[in-house]
Amino acid sequence: MEPGSFYAGLEEKPEAIIADAGSCDVGPCSLGSGTAASPEQWQRFDLEHMLRGARKAGIPMIISSCNDTGTNEGVDKFAAIIKDLATNHDFAPFKLACIRSTIDKTFVETALKGGSPIRGLAGRPDLTPEILDGTNALVPVMGAEPFVEALTMGADVILSSRSSDCCPFAGFAMYKGIPKDVAYYWGKVLECASFACEPYMAKESVLGVACEDRVWVKAVHPGQRCTPTSLASHAMYERNDPYREAVAGGEIDMGQLVYRQLDEKTTEVTGMKFKTSPEYWIKLEGAGKVGERCYAIVGVRDPHTIANIDKAVGWSQMKVEERYGRIGGTYQLYFHLYGKNAVLGELEPVREIRSHELGIVAEVIADTEALAKEIVTLAVRGIFYARLNTKGTAGGAAFLTEDPLVGSAAYQWTVNHIMRIDDPLKYFPITLEQICQN
Repeated sequence: MEPGSFYAGLEEKPEAIIADAGSCDVGPCSLGSGTAASPEQWQRFDLEHMLRGARKAGIPMIISSCNDTGTNEGVDKFAAIIKDLATNHDFAPFKLACIRSTIDKTFVETALKGGSPIRGLAGRPDLTPEILDGTNALVPVMGAEPFVEALTMGADVILSSRSSDCCPFAGFAMYKGIPKDVAYYWGKVLECASFACEPYMAKESVLGVACEDRVWVKAVHPGQRCTPTSLASHAMYERNDPYREAVAGGEIDMGQLVYRQLDEKTTEVTGMKFKTSPEYWIKLEGAGKVGERCYAIVGVRDPHTIANIDKAVGWSQMKVEERYGRIGGTYQLYFHLYGKNAVLGELEPVREIRSHELGIVAEVIADTEALAKEIVTLAVRGIFYARLNTKGTAGGAAFLTEDPLVGSAAYQWTVNHIMRIDDPLKYFPITLEQICQN
């Protein structure tokens, strides 16, 4: 967070401080390995400002998807930080609610054996025991109901495991009596804070007001504003369909939204709908380990090598396969050509290389770190030794890493499915604890 806009927002006298702290955008590695995508110092910085602001104002503070991936361990980590901060600042007593999940691999495995369908999303097949066996970690994505329940229990600070991004906001609005139509859209538009404003500025705070039939969103940073264009653009953010967003228990319908600029920094939105599903389905996210990963980097400045870089890569791949077998069998080898098509790969529409230099990153994933190092070393030397019909013996490439770089283990998304449950509260138990007891 940026403290300037956060404290400016507090001057507007909000009724709650809410933040979604997680995402699957960080990739499968954090979930699969049980690590965070953000350093703890950053997390502690944000939590300290939010907790100080909330306790001074006497308003609830809600954090969902703790520690980036929303595991129960992430909730425990954030709870420990909150308790430590409370002790250090000698706050008046307050109630801390932790919402954890009881749905794990064992639970899902039992459901599969019982014949419960667990449906694949985005073209994935339905979940099978084999897919589950290849999954190291799994989290269910809760809905808004557990947040409503925690607030009803009197919680001042709420920390939750993985939830739909909009649901901590929707839960607070529903607790305050706002209809679901407005509550869920309010959460949708606020979930990424200043991403819904213009011009682009990350990590700034925004102010959202939910009424009976409308939402107001105001930019807090002096250099930003909320406009119909910025809010409509955010409705399309990360969506296959810009008019609909599925969440636990239903779907946000944004097909009839009407935007109106109220002042320079504030936009009003009406026309939102929430369509409740006849059955309650939640999303499951799971990640499985692929192997150990190593990198090596080569720089190319020679015009002839650049012009024939595909041949050089092909030569390297051929030499690697001669020794280690087919790429994609027991190992994986990738070449990322920065200056050619490293970002889009085969989707890159620009085919003619106009770069005067290339940075080539070779990436190898194998069963062991030693094997990954061995293969990636041969791969980058293949670029150096590629036979490109040159007359001289001087190499057309320069090694930018003397030794292979050891990366984090490689993981892939294994579970992107939905599962039907009979009660939105049953599998997300809430513990309530008094902090700073006198």
